[in-house]
Amino acid sequence: MRPPAATPTSGAESRPDADGTGLGPASGRGGGEGLGLDGEPCATGATRADRVSGDEPLLSARVHRPSDLLRLLIGILAIALVLGLSAFAHGTTSGLEQDISKGTGQAPDLMVKVAGLVSSIAVLLVPVAFAIERLIKRDGLRIADGVLAAVLAHGVTLAIDLWVARAAPESIQDALTRPQGAAGLTDPVHGYLAPVIAYMTAVGMARRPRWRVVLWVVLLLDAFAMLVAGYTTPFSIILTVLIGWSVAYGTLYTVGSPNVRPTGQTLMAGLRHVGFRPVNAMRAEDVADSAEQGDRGRRYLVSLEDGPPLDVTVVDREQQAQGFFYRVWRQLTLRSITTRRSIPSLRQALEQEALLAYAAIAAGANAPKLIATSELGPDAVMLVYEHLGGRSLDSLPDEEITDELVRGAWRQVKALQSRRIAHRRLTGDALLVDRSGKVILTELRGGEIAAGDLVLRMDTAQLLTTMGLRVGAERSVAAAVEVLGPDAIADCLPLLQPIALSRSTRATLRRLARERSQREREAVLQASEANKRAKVAEAAAVDGDRKAVRRSLRAEKQAEKRAIDEALDEAREEDLLSQMRKQVLRIRPQAPVEPVRLERIKPRTLLSFIAGAVAAYFLLTTITQVDFGTVISRAHWGWVAAAVAFSALSYVAAAMSLLGFVPERVPFRRTVVAQVAGSFVKIVTPAAVGGVALNTRFLQRAGVRPGLAVASVGASQLFGLGAHILLLLSFGYLTGTEKSTSLTPSRTVIAGLLTVAVLVLVVTAIPFLRKFLVTRLRSLFAGVVPRMLDVLQRPMKLLTGIGGMLLLTGVFVMCLDASIRAFDNGNQQLSYASIAVVFLAGNALGSAAPTPGGVGAVEGALTLGLLAVGLPKEVAAPAVLLYRLLTLWLPVLPGWLSFSHLTRKGAL
Repeated sequence: MRPPAATPTSGAESRPDADGTGLGPASGRGGGEGLGLDGEPCATGATRADRVSGDEPLLSARVHRPSDLLRLLIGILAIALVLGLSAFAHGTTSGLEQDISKGTGQAPDLMVKVAGLVSSIAVLLVPVAFAIERLIKRDGLRIADGVLAAVLAHGVTLAIDLWVARAAPESIQDALTRPQGAAGLTDPVHGYLAPVIAYMTAVGMARRPRWRVVLWVVLLLDAFAMLVAGYTTPFSIILTVLIGWSVAYGTLYTVGSPNVRPTGQTLMAGLRHVGFRPVNAMRAEDVADSAEQGDRGRRYLVSLEDGPPLDVTVVDREQQAQGFFYRVWRQLTLRSITTRRSIPSLRQALEQEALLAYAAIAAGANAPKLIATSELGPDAVMLVYEHLGGRSLDSLPDEEITDELVRGAWRQVKALQSRRIAHRRLTGDALLVDRSGKVILTELRGGEIAAGDLVLRMDTAQLLTTMGLRVGAERSVAAAVEVLGPDAIADCLPLLQPIALSRSTRATLRRLARERSQREREAVLQASEANKRAKVAEAAAVDGDRKAVRRSLRAEKQAEKRAIDEALDEAREEDLLSQMRKQVLRIRPQAPVEPVRLERIKPRTLLSFIAGAVAAYFLLTTITQVDFGTVISRAHWGWVAAAVAFSALSYVAAAMSLLGFVPERVPFRRTVVAQVAGSFVKIVTPAAVGGVALNTRFLQRAGVRPGLAVASVGASQLFGLGAHILLLLSFGYLTGTEKSTSLTPSRTVIAGLLTVAVLVLVVTAIPFLRKFLVTRLRSLFAGVVPRMLDVLQRPMKLLTGIGGMLLLTGVFVMCLDASIRAFDNGNQQLSYASIAVVFLAGNALGSAAPTPGGVGAVEGALTLGLLAVGLPKEVAAPAVLLYRLLTLWLPVLPGWLSFSHLTRKGAL
């Protein structure tokens, strides 16, 4: 536990009393005396003694609990699973219904009638009784939340009933409904039961044992009565419960749950309960700003009537849940040896911190002394420490961080590791420096007892980086070697990687990387400006001799390139982790340098797998219904040859679209070969990434400066995006007017434009998304706009670029059209506008997909698009496969040969 800074905060309690003082009643009794509002001592049991002076920031009336969001997501996934089983496991669902019907059909008729009568009455009376109880206890907010959840659940129920009756597959209808003679079908979701479940969940009945038992008895009786009477199906009951449950937690997360965090007054009562006599409590100015710090609790500096002050930490369930999804993601993607349990219980958290506090002191490390622990009701605990004055390492100025202080921090870590104790949070705010310069380890709650070698080495790597950020790599490594020895530091070298460090440290390293890149860009710009001024001065001295002018221009370009390269070399800086690796290797040249693999699975790999699986499912469900033997035997090979020609022409168009935005002279033939090489690169990288990297590298090797090469490729991509959107809207408009004599666009186009407008409004209305978009656009336009101005001064170049983009789109549309004609036996009735819309939409999805080359996403989008515009699946599926074969798979071998050729020539 880290002692709080002794700085009071102002504000009142979150739940003021009726007298407006802002000090709520203490929730507990303790021995000793307290101080009343007038400062006079009074008996603890007296009315005025429950009001103890406390200084607490205003707590919000409602909180958005991550646990509610998690339950909502689980409910949605369960609903999707039930609907999926209903749709694709029709035989299983039918057999399950028959077995349940056979079992319930043997129940006595009298028992069924009694159960139906009791449940129908109780399902209405129980919620009313609970509401009356809550109102008597002045908890009307929960009742309001429950009523809102019930109304929303009823609306969701009506929507699902309408969908199942009119648009759902027949298998889902069979699983969720039963015939009712002339009345039609039963309701797929029970219109009264789902709101009741939503109400009872939102008001918190499930958290009270007696009411929970009543709730489950009523639900089971109602389900039993409806099943036996033939009014419902098992899947309908499950879906009803899940809808009510999900809507309730969605409502609670959206509007927030009533804040039940313990206030400062509750803390005072808890301290009195364990024998202390507090005078006041001041909240520490320590706001958690990351998922790693969110569970550290609220800190107070408590003054006592007799004795030194105390440092108190209060931890409640809501604070523990902060950063839950981040920790779940770390557990999913990292090896289990490097991660901890996602959310321990409050008692487990209390016992863990107490154990670590005692173990650290027993190991000889400087740590706060824990003197008391206690529960503050069912939802919070407190830990009481002796007060330690001092400042955190983060708050110290650089000149106060001496070598002795750094060595002192390493001695504390050595003491912990001598007893196999891992800290797991050795960041700057976890290292406290007192007035004498002694280093104290705080924030021990996340540590481990009997830790393994890998976790201990991660601690060493973390402290190396923490100190390196303040004193530099050389001083940090030297102090660590002096205390721990060279072998221990060399062993942690494979763990000097960002993924092994804390979240706040990774954020700091990313910020420093951005600052280094900015300094490099500024150095290049300064060198370029200086060279331009020198060229202006030299131009005045050159006579009218053309040969001399050309020689002078070539010499100036070479001089400019040398000047920029020299400036870039001078401005280039190594990152901190690389500097520390070099320092360690100087001491131990034989130290292992290969990074330890800590990731179980990379995020991009996981996304690619999910996207590929979904796309493959939709694609396979389409092509399995096609007889490819018959289709291929009737194929028109002339149109196949035409599709091959259009595919080959696309590389020429791609070279034109790139060179049109490069004012420098670059060989056209070699550029075409580079575009062919891109066919090999994009098969192992996402579609929108591989081509950009290859073109940038190609331009750099062709003599274009790195910054200008990036700007040229960025200008080409930006212009291509604009052209893609305009062509999609134009062809969409033409598609909507094909079957109409008027020029009114189709409803699909209007809906698409409205959707785009809504998305733009949402992005601009949310500060985080707006800031992200503005930052990205600013960085993009910072280099692209000057490059576009250079291109505008050469109209032929700009015409080449625009013509190349239009030609590229045209040849791809023609290739897809030829692929369709190869299998349609002359019955192709689709217009070029419709085919263009399908291609442009599918290409956009492929560029956004994380799979290499857009595999799966493009095939699925093109197939569904062709089916949507009226092409039979017997033609759409083989046409798309032929198109992708010609534009993605067959060019891989020529692309590899071209890539190897350009690499040998030094062009890549």
